[in-house]
Amino acid sequence: MNWCSEFADRMERDAPLGRLTWFRLGGRVRYLFHPKDAEELVRMVGRARETQTPVKVLGAGANVLISDDGVDGVVVRLDAPCFKQVAWNHGEVQVGAGVDLMPFLRSCVKRGLSGIECMAGIPGSVGGAIRMNAGGRFGEFASVVHEVDVLCEEGRVETWTRDQLAFGYRSSAIRDEIILSARLRLQEDEPSRVAQRYDEYFDYKKRTQPLADRSAGCIFKNPPGQSAGALIDRAGLKGRRCGQAQVSTHHANFIVTGPDATAADVVRLIDVIRDRVNTVHGMELEVEVDIW
Repeated sequence: MNWCSEFADRMERDAPLGRLTWFRLGGRVRYLFHPKDAEELVRMVGRARETQTPVKVLGAGANVLISDDGVDGVVVRLDAPCFKQVAWNHGEVQVGAGVDLMPFLRSCVKRGLSGIECMAGIPGSVGGAIRMNAGGRFGEFASVVHEVDVLCEEGRVETWTRDQLAFGYRSSAIRDEIILSARLRLQEDEPSRVAQRYDEYFDYKKRTQPLADRSAGCIFKNPPGQSAGALIDRAGLKGRRCGQAQVSTHHANFIVTGPDATAADVVRLIDVIRDRVNTVHGMELEVEVDIW
């Protein structure tokens, strides 16, 4: 009997993954697992470890590019209600890793809770925002994170503090661990003031980024003291195409895709951009998007 049969009611076989990402690109995965709670997730991770089956977690798919060949092993989706719970206690908020970031942000705005309005226009899940320390010119998600509950590869559930999380620019200490939930510390403020800041940030994003197109946000990290988008623009790459993937004419650090695009188109364009920027500016761009 296959090891995953004990999770048959929560496990999809040969499931398409591309439809779960913002790029809408990529192949299939052998197993797509929807755990009903943390205990079931712990059991599945243990069984996968025993059989040396790789495990990945897919949040909202806003910063992920799936290979056209798909992914082997198990991909976990924390989409059950227990991973989407939010407990409000004034500025102290307990939030599940599977909570969608944008609806959560709007709830914070209505409650007059300040600290993450800088995330306006940035899609994703709370777990994904923590793992990559999502953010932009107006701030980072790490600024409000107090503690995070994680499932370690060995099967233990641990609580990590800010120091253990070691947040950096678009990075954290989270590697193979699975984020389950987090405790955030937000500042209480007048809802009108929080809403004003949110609107200002969101309006800026709408003016400067191709939010209506199929993309995965910024493709490259900004080098120290530099803008990746400006470097790409000055290298003459706005509008450059590889197949149905194109450097956005709106913001050069975005790759947008047409209806017949493939993940291979995007990867080829990433290589073209990196080579050209290195030739023109002598700088190596580091990819921000997570390529599976």
